[in-house]
Amino acid sequence: MNKLLVTLIAGLFATAAFAQAPAATSASAPVPQSPAVSKAVAKDVKTDAKATATESKADAKADAKVVDAKQDAKVTKAKAHRKAVKAKAKSKADVTEVKADAKTAPAK
Repeated sequence: MNKLLVTLIAGLFATAAFAQAPAATSASAPVPQSPAVSKAVAKDVKTDAKATATESKADAKADAKVVDAKQDAKVTKAKAHRKAVKAKAKSKADVTEVKADAKTAPAK
């Protein structure tokens, strides 16, 4: 039992000391790249920039289409509402007219 406790305590001290040690750096100075590697990296960055620009243009177009569709839907909804109000008013006028005719018509 004593050996087990000693081993556990020693393990805790070892991990604590390891955790407090500063991390080792692999190289303090950057490694110079060959011209071919730098050219490939530059080409990759340029390609990524083009792809991002193209994607943002496509997103802008899609957003514009969504806005147009929403505006068209609002206009269509307003037209339908006006039509429904007009039809309701006409229906109400027709009912009123029928009632008035019924009142003025002589009973036989």
